[in-house]
Amino acid sequence: MSEFIHLRNHPIKFLLYLEWIILGIVALIELVTWQLPPYPRQPLVNFICLALFGVIGLEIPKDKSIDKIIYTGLEIGFILVSSIWGGIRIAPLLIIIFVIRNCFIFKGNSRLIITLFAFLLFVVSESYRIQNMPRSMGIRFLPPERFIFIFVSSTVLFGLVVVFLQLLVDAVLSERESREELAQVNAQLRQYALRVEDIATLQERNRIAREIHDSLGHSLTVFNLHLEAALKLLDTNPTEAKEFILEAKQLGATALKEVRQSVASLRSEPWRGQSLEIAIASLANEFSKSTGILPHYALDLPHQIPTEIKTAVYRIVQESLTNICKYATATEVSITVEGKTDLHLIVQDNGRGFNPDRNTTGFGIQGMRERTEALGGKFKIVTAPAQGCRIIAHFPLPRL
Repeated sequence: MSEFIHLRNHPIKFLLYLEWIILGIVALIELVTWQLPPYPRQPLVNFICLALFGVIGLEIPKDKSIDKIIYTGLEIGFILVSSIWGGIRIAPLLIIIFVIRNCFIFKGNSRLIITLFAFLLFVVSESYRIQNMPRSMGIRFLPPERFIFIFVSSTVLFGLVVVFLQLLVDAVLSERESREELAQVNAQLRQYALRVEDIATLQERNRIAREIHDSLGHSLTVFNLHLEAALKLLDTNPTEAKEFILEAKQLGATALKEVRQSVASLRSEPWRGQSLEIAIASLANEFSKSTGILPHYALDLPHQIPTEIKTAVYRIVQESLTNICKYATATEVSITVEGKTDLHLIVQDNGRGFNPDRNTTGFGIQGMRERTEALGGKFKIVTAPAQGCRIIAHFPLPRL
């Protein structure tokens, strides 16, 4: 970031142009009145001071305090030299430029102090100029009350001009800062919108992955179990093996249909229009056919359950039974779904269990947890090696 305000990055260019116009007016008056010596003057000194005063206005410090102090000291020095030694005309215009510049340099109380100092600078320079006027000017022979009135009036007028400039520049700078802040906020909002879009896309991808994993994974697991059973019975009991093969064929067709429906419509009701009770009972029957174990299920459901909670419960039960088929070697399985104000789901088996600290990366468990937490619920797994597994999910129901 630049430490100086340059011509190209000046915040209020019309004030810069106004400064140049004022300097031009002062220089023009000095040039026109070169040969008019109403009181001791040094025109060459005045032109040098005007030139230097204008040059330093091309770069205004805005960061380092030492630069600000040196810059302000140079301004005051040029004003005092040109007004007291050089006898420059219209010295108050230089003080006005001094006030405008320092509105960009200082802030808060520092800006107010500099403005008050500029007012005192005007009083000192004007007092010195009047005291050193030759008697031929006639102003020193005015009645005292008239002289005081003129001096006080000019001082008050200059003070009002300085106050007006201070308020004007403050208002313009505040408006500019507000626009810059608004632009920054808009830029941040655009960045946040892009982030939200990316997050939404990622969440949707995860949701699609869960849907495909839960539906296709369950069907293919049961499909594989049926084929294994058919292979074992192929020589000893061809008729029953054929039945397993036919069921496997039906499961394959179901899995293919699941994939097509997931990709085409990402359907939210995987139970195909059935009630949640019937859908869970169907999962239990499929599990029984594949493993020979009929899960015990107890369902006490409220009359109205949001569709998204039904979907989550169904998918968690489906994934739990799939994992039991794959890994648990269980002999007993129970499914409990109940609740009035909150819906509680528990899927428990007496299988070999596992160490939850070493099995946290599986997509099935992660998907169940994400489904539960996405609906404001709580998900928990209670398991240990050789101690079975209990999957617990709590879903808050909306208050009617």
